[in-house]
Amino acid sequence: MKKLLLFIPIFLLFISVMAQPPVGPADKGMVFGEKTTFDGAVNADDLTALLTNKSTVEVKVKGKVVDVCKAEGCWLKMQTSGGPMMIKMKDHAFLVPLIMNGKTIVAQGLATFKETSVDMLKHYAEDAGKTKEEIAKIKEPKKEISMLANGILVL
Repeated sequence: MKKLLLFIPIFLLFISVMAQPPVGPADKGMVFGEKTTFDGAVNADDLTALLTNKSTVEVKVKGKVVDVCKAEGCWLKMQTSGGPMMIKMKDHAFLVPLIMNGKTIVAQGLATFKETSVDMLKHYAEDAGKTKEEIAKIKEPKKEISMLANGILVL
């Protein structure tokens, strides 16, 4: 019984440490997730045209990071002319450091035009550290391009 009582706090400490966003650099040339390159990358503003006739497309997209999940580093938002595009890490296989905010990157993965529910938008707002008032203002789902990235390169 004593071993079990000792194990529980150690386990909880381990879980809390694992849930922290990665700390460290995001220097030019660094790769998070699978290795990717700049070759063939399209500008984030051109992604809408690629999705005109398709619901999903495998693509490399280049753009500036405007927000990063403050809870784990499990998603980021890339600036486009239509507003920020959500990029999630495929299968939570990798995380990105919070210092990615403001960096120009290439993200490789599957881009999709979809509708994001109000509940999910509120969840993302919580992860981004928005106030309760800002979160309460979210009332409508949003049609947007999102991406499931398997690799990210810092430019």
